[in-house]
Amino acid sequence: MTPEDYFGDEVESLRLFEAVAAAISEIGPATVATSKSQVAFRRRRNFAWVWIPGKYLRREAAPLVLTLGFTTRSDSPRWKEIVEPAPGRFTHHLELYDAAGIDQAVRRWLQQAWDVAL
Repeated sequence: MTPEDYFGDEVESLRLFEAVAAAISEIGPATVATSKSQVAFRRRRNFAWVWIPGKYLRREAAPLVLTLGFTTRSDSPRWKEIVEPAPGRFTHHLELYDAAGIDQAVRRWLQQAWDVAL
């Protein structure tokens, strides 16, 4: 399955995915793995995921959610949700509505997640 298969007719979601992918490529190499539920970016382990919340929610939702894995909790109010699925592993969910949302703060978070994915 390719990212294009995953996004299908969700044109805005695909555009946002491409913007995220471009931001990650500016940081360094990463592989992309697509499943039925998400697209993951990986070094030695996954560090970023994008997914379409509208596929799972029965309400109006952002076109794309960017999920990042960190070893610490970020205190930014921009996160939609933060979960600690295992001790010392924090999953942060950020709703993206347009490419302008991938600003310097998001680029720093991408760099942070990329750095710890070795």
